[in-house]
Amino acid sequence: MSLRLDWCSHEAAKYAVEHWHYSKCMPIGKLVKVGVWEEGQFIGAVIFGYGNNQYQGSRFGLVQTQVCELLRVALTNHKTTVTKIVSIAIKMLKSANPGLRLIVSYADPEQGHIGAIYQAGNWVFIGTGGSNEAFFDSQGKRIHSRLVGKGGIKNVFGRNIVTYDSDKTEKRKLEPKYKYLMPLDDEMRKQIEPLRKPYPKRGRGEIDNAPQSNEETGGASPTRPLSIKAD
Repeated sequence: MSLRLDWCSHEAAKYAVEHWHYSKCMPIGKLVKVGVWEEGQFIGAVIFGYGNNQYQGSRFGLVQTQVCELLRVALTNHKTTVTKIVSIAIKMLKSANPGLRLIVSYADPEQGHIGAIYQAGNWVFIGTGGSNEAFFDSQGKRIHSRLVGKGGIKNVFGRNIVTYDSDKTEKRKLEPKYKYLMPLDDEMRKQIEPLRKPYPKRGRGEIDNAPQSNEETGGASPTRPLSIKAD
């Protein structure tokens, strides 16, 4: 079986997220996007970025450029294990960004996730993150918090975007997310290893890639890969 990972375009990563990730929401901000191909077919993307919390590395004595977040693993049906795909993507990320020392990621119990792919990859589980909230429209559809703003307008990274009106949505408190860390050097490993807690056990099942393959599009490569590391 032929597996290939390479830097991919924003359009390709967005396609993968909107078709094969439960959130259906592409992250914004400065991102690193790794495309995944099996047998020449585009099957998804692994996306890294700074995440919502610009201070998440301060606990470990790190500045923002030394820590990032694994934001999306958006894959259609595939033969390679997700753990292997993520491992290769991390090696690419580390090689392209030698100053990076730590990766943070979260598993959402509201989606039945416990972080099985992180456990298989020997990530360090340190407990749950902070409060977890979500917005829902009148039909009960979950809306990403970045898409909700007062009056339907929200300032994101210095620009106004059209969003859902917060007055017309319902905010609900959810179970806190499970938090995992992946150290990228020996010193960081020594620092965070004492924080390790027993892995949470599987609950009502976990989908670590996308739901089912999107039958309407078939998973063919939607856009060309680009030889870029971030935008």
